[in-house]
Amino acid sequence: MAGNVQAPAPVGAAREQDRKARSGWPGGARVWEDAEQQAKKLKSSPDGEPHRKLPKRKIVLLMAYSGKGYHGMQRNVGSSQFKTIEDDLVSALVQSGCIPENHGEDMKKMSFQRCARTDKGVSAAGQVVSLKVWLIDDILEKINSHLPPHIRILGLKRVTGGFNSKNKCDARTYFYMLPTFAFAHKDHDVQDESYRLSMETLRRVNGLLACYKGTHSFHNFTSQKGPREASARRYILDMFCEEPFVREGMEFAVIKVKGQSFMTHQIRKMVGLVVAIVKGYAPESVLERSWGEAKVDVPKAPGLGLVLERVHFEKYNQRFGNDGLHEPLDWTREEAGVTAFKEQHIYPTIISTERHERSMAQWLSTLPVHDFNASAHAAAGPGTKVPGPPGDSD
Repeated sequence: MAGNVQAPAPVGAAREQDRKARSGWPGGARVWEDAEQQAKKLKSSPDGEPHRKLPKRKIVLLMAYSGKGYHGMQRNVGSSQFKTIEDDLVSALVQSGCIPENHGEDMKKMSFQRCARTDKGVSAAGQVVSLKVWLIDDILEKINSHLPPHIRILGLKRVTGGFNSKNKCDARTYFYMLPTFAFAHKDHDVQDESYRLSMETLRRVNGLLACYKGTHSFHNFTSQKGPREASARRYILDMFCEEPFVREGMEFAVIKVKGQSFMTHQIRKMVGLVVAIVKGYAPESVLERSWGEAKVDVPKAPGLGLVLERVHFEKYNQRFGNDGLHEPLDWTREEAGVTAFKEQHIYPTIISTERHERSMAQWLSTLPVHDFNASAHAAAGPGTKVPGPPGDSD
């Protein structure tokens, strides 16, 4: 065997082979291509490990993040002015060696998709993104090592090659955490953190929230949607307010809503209208009128308390979850990590921000300005454009 080893070609011969390869000489092309492939194999990943010829696999990542200080989830390629959650995620994927650098510049190359485009300041405890990556060793630890502590990857699962986290998602569950003084009646309740929610008021809140269940036209709860547009009709499976709890001397409550999908600002406006009714600024009749064809001025609650809690893949799980090749996307084993992240990063951020910036209190002071008997345009004033960007998720 030792006698068959070829001695390395002299420098001059190597240059001749190079010249012949570049000029199209038949015997030189293979030499040039082999040398180029060898150079690619020797390139190291950002973590210093040489890239092996690993196949890319379609996976989903379970993400949790605190959205304060970010302009939403979705990346705006080429814009460094508005930082998003995906900016930090893509940077970590590249630095950990999961994707090549050019995939970070063009996310379509890794078939990237997120379940929901959370808005500015909105957090998530159970966001799911799908993408193709190199399944390197200790992949979760390496990705998380390049992420800030308020963004974590809590789980990973292999999925089918054609999986798309947005299209395969059957439903999304959000919660909205707010100080209970938001439900204090404007005429005969205290309007500060000493307020405590009574069971009677809680029952009324839940009665109003239950009205949202079913299919309605939510064109008044987003922007740039007409009352007859099919895309404005959304199906709400459930919506209710849990019993209140006290944190740092202030009482809070959590409203949960599960729906097939949500439009931009829809949940914040659903919460905002119920708050306006309970506080005595709007009649209960405005709720049903908001689903009709007339334009209704619906107030939008602050983004601070809104959190994407979980996403649901019932149909995918029924078809592929027990086929012996793929795991169901239920994240039961990750529940403890999700709960710990909420307690460590999401709840404290909402509480401390509310205390120092008083976003809910400031927003409540704007409710008297709204005219719940007029259209949004009339309430805004003649010639004024009602703000609100288009979109597909809250």
